[in-house]
Amino acid sequence: MTKQNDADVAFIQALAELLAANDLTELEVKREYGENDRLNVRVSKAQEIVQTVASVAAPAPVATAAPAAAPVAAAPAAVEAGDPANDPNAVPSPMVGTAYLSPEPGAATFVKIGDQVSEGQTLLIVEAMKTMNHIPAPKSGTVKRVLVEDGTPVEFGAPLMIIE
Repeated sequence: MTKQNDADVAFIQALAELLAANDLTELEVKREYGENDRLNVRVSKAQEIVQTVASVAAPAPVATAAPAAAPVAAAPAAVEAGDPANDPNAVPSPMVGTAYLSPEPGAATFVKIGDQVSEGQTLLIVEAMKTMNHIPAPKSGTVKRVLVEDGTPVEFGAPLMIIE
């Protein structure tokens, strides 16, 4: 190794120690030595993601006589049977971010209910840290439900679509 490479390795090791000592997850440094001589270093450590799922029993339906025109307070997703997160055909979000159903504002959506999709086909985009991540279909099938709206935030593991 050259003298500068030894110094760079020592610098990177010092950054890694700084990362650990200060309980940081990522550290990025850019050094300019000259016109065509620079060093860009990003040191990061993987974090263990722990997901806790709490199951809540649905209340038993109460038989009451209500006028036919009474508004229903339940959300449309809750009206459909079962929790979509427990559906084996649900496509979960691989990350926290913002879901987009089309490649750009005003464009047609990637897929809609009833569409046949093939494995690997883009279903939607999840933007995370200003990066557009295409979410592929994990299997071939038919889109039965779209569980997110365009431009809404999603959590890690949240169901995005149902494909059967």
